[in-house]
Amino acid sequence: MIDDLATVTAFLGDAQLASGSRQSVTRTLEDRYPADLGAVLVFDDRSGRLTDLDYWDAAQRTPAPAAGRPRLGVKAREVTLLPRHWDWLAAQPGGASAALRRLVEAASKGEPDTKQRRDAAYHFMSHVCGDRLGYEEALRALYRDDDAGFAASIAEWPADIRAHIVRLLQGG
Repeated sequence: MIDDLATVTAFLGDAQLASGSRQSVTRTLEDRYPADLGAVLVFDDRSGRLTDLDYWDAAQRTPAPAAGRPRLGVKAREVTLLPRHWDWLAAQPGGASAALRRLVEAASKGEPDTKQRRDAAYHFMSHVCGDRLGYEEALRALYRDDDAGFAASIAEWPADIRAHIVRLLQGG
């Protein structure tokens, strides 16, 4: 499931085109760059992974299939837990589904930890920087927590690329 509140960043080559919510980036790309630009890469800001945007007819989405609570976008799926987990969930206000939704919401709103931020930078770098001078040294420094070595390894990279890596590492 795609989180419509998640932020993404779009790049064309070394230049950042847009950053923000999925909807705002989609709108920006449609409004400012209506012609085929070529290989626009869009990255999820939380994971650093490539993601897809619906560039055409973004405003006219097809309704979700009628399952669960369609107006809320709820889909029924199977979850396997130990009996003690089911007992705990059943004792929560609103029942198991409400408790699971609250837990997932709380966890997804939390700030990513250091490992998640580092992994997000790695995923972004692996797509955009793999052929750049100092890439392997930068990765080694990144996972050694060698801030000075990392900064030196990426110092010659384009400004938009460096700024996005720093933003991913800071979790914002």
